[in-house]
Amino acid sequence: MTSSRQLPTRTLARPAPGSAFLFVLSTLACIAGLFATYYFFVQTTTGQFIDESALVEAVEIHGPAGKAATRFLDLLPTISLVMAAVVVLFVTVIRRHWAEAGIAVAACIGANVATQVLKDLLPPRPDKGVLTLELNSLPSGHTTLAASAAAAVFLMASPRWRPMAGFIGGSFAIASGVSTLINQWHRPADVVAAFLLVGAFMIPAGWLILRRGSWNEWDGFGEHVGSARIWLTLPVLIGLASAVVAVFSLIRIAPSPWQEASTTNYFWAGIALIVIAGYLATVATTSLFAFAARRRIAPRR
Repeated sequence: MTSSRQLPTRTLARPAPGSAFLFVLSTLACIAGLFATYYFFVQTTTGQFIDESALVEAVEIHGPAGKAATRFLDLLPTISLVMAAVVVLFVTVIRRHWAEAGIAVAACIGANVATQVLKDLLPPRPDKGVLTLELNSLPSGHTTLAASAAAAVFLMASPRWRPMAGFIGGSFAIASGVSTLINQWHRPADVVAAFLLVGAFMIPAGWLILRRGSWNEWDGFGEHVGSARIWLTLPVLIGLASAVVAVFSLIRIAPSPWQEASTTNYFWAGIALIVIAGYLATVATTSLFAFAARRRIAPRR
């Protein structure tokens, strides 16, 4: 005699319908943005001048800030690797997500290898009348390392923790990029290019991870401290404040009766560009993964 009692069904998370297209579109946008950044800031006179001016003006505030930036950059590889290894190993061992960990680590390694390949393959800076080093420094290797490590943590976090992980990881990557500019290791465009390159690798990896089972289900924003809306609100507010700084800095040096010679205006505009790009990527990526991870379906009986 068979029992009429039915076992409880378990819902399995699947990416939301239409999210595959958004992931493909986001990946292509990162690739297009990377080459647009290279073209404008390396191949045009205006772009070279803006980028190089920000780097040159970093000398004005290099003092204590430069020492702190140098120390941070010296520790950055260790911090990035330890941060990613601890989180990825913890999630992998506790939840046994070996395949997901392999995908995240492979994407992380791929982004860093691609950075070094692009440095060698992209042509040197052409002579546009701007006094600058000809060697190609785009994308920033230190920023790629920091951003890819943060992205690996983001991918391995459960959906309810991803918004907070995205904000903290994005802030870490931005801090690394700002430090390379303060220390005069890289121009702003090098940092922005690194963000875009990491996105081109980590977004497809995230799509593969999202398709691998019920651990990607969640209850939406506001149901957990890790998924509070503040983690989206904060980067938006900081990004808007940075946009104000960029506009103000550029207006002061724009041709007008009140135009002034720049001492740090290009530098602050460059810092603002890094912050805007970093937090825009943070908000866009968090929103994309939140949309994709919310879809649930019940398995067939």
